[in-house]
Amino acid sequence: MDHLQTIDLHFSYAPGEGEAPREVLCGVTLQVKKGEFVALLGHNGSGKSTMAKQFNAMLLPSGGKVYAAGMDTADESLKYEIRRRVGLVLQNPDNQLVASVVEEDVAFGPENLGVPPEEIRRRVDAALRAVGMQDHALDAPYKLSGGQKQRVAIAGILAMEPECIVLDEPTAMLDPRGREEVLDAVLRLNRERGITVVLITHYMDEAVRAGRVVVMDNGRVLLDGPPREVFSQVELLKKHALDVPQATELAYRLKAMGCALPDGILDEDECAAALELLLGG
Repeated sequence: MDHLQTIDLHFSYAPGEGEAPREVLCGVTLQVKKGEFVALLGHNGSGKSTMAKQFNAMLLPSGGKVYAAGMDTADESLKYEIRRRVGLVLQNPDNQLVASVVEEDVAFGPENLGVPPEEIRRRVDAALRAVGMQDHALDAPYKLSGGQKQRVAIAGILAMEPECIVLDEPTAMLDPRGREEVLDAVLRLNRERGITVVLITHYMDEAVRAGRVVVMDNGRVLLDGPPREVFSQVELLKKHALDVPQATELAYRLKAMGCALPDGILDEDECAAALELLLGG
């Protein structure tokens, strides 16, 4: 079953005075199946953040179709149901935290859905446990680190019990520890709860941990496949000014110098093992 689907999706932002419309998405056809973990990559201006907002009807197509859990995002009567099922986590957690106490913030979404109080209590507790923030339930959000704030923002989405979470560069403003905290929380939600995840990121080491990588360039899908397959296309990615994981880059350069290394190296452990084998260690 496709959880998210775009069919020949086009989108243009309204032009400024005296400007022509700027098309950001140019005929994107994409399917994300239930339970998948998809990393969506691309440099600034590639259209990846616009895609995130299309998935939960924050933006609507200029042309083509977007379906979320089988629902047409252009149908105004379905907007709130779509947003309940497809949660969107933004880059800056401060833009999503609305209350002065963590547990009240997490309760905000289900309260707006009209969920009974006893069910809200259960959902808030479960959501905070799921992201490892249960010990901070009574804290003020402003006292938290960046990674902790982002995990609370994810808990707020979880409390609405979505089937799918779209994260738009959720670790862009975080230090390495905060990035690891957030990514670990998202991976657990996907693996243990079967929640469909679309992670929009510019960190290649995060994309490596997804089950599938989609690379966008100039509003179109450039590559789509497992991480090992996508990142083996080093020449193509470089041609489009896109990065590859550091270990992949090192292996690529060593191979160019004549070292007999295998294709598809993705992380430091694989690179070290390949070098050890090469050097007869």
